[in-house]
Amino acid sequence: MPVIKSSTDLRNNYNEISTFCHENNEPVFITKNGQGDLAVMSIETYEALCGKLELYRLLDEGRAAVKAEKKRPLQDVMKDIKQRISDGEI
Repeated sequence: MPVIKSSTDLRNNYNEISTFCHENNEPVFITKNGQGDLAVMSIETYEALCGKLELYRLLDEGRAAVKAEKKRPLQDVMKDIKQRISDGEI
């Protein structure tokens, strides 16, 4: 169940809302004049969310490559990575 607070609650109870976000790793939704306005979350939760989005993007990229038959054997990929490391590129 999402936690919804008003902008007045955010102003008057910032520490309580911050503690909730850090302890529960969940956002708090802030309303302004009765309408949804913001989602407040800890930096850790935000970074985890961004990491998931990046992973999903990479998975989609991989699926598209497989669909387009643009794939290579793992041994070839690993050989190329090792060579790039040896060359100081990575």
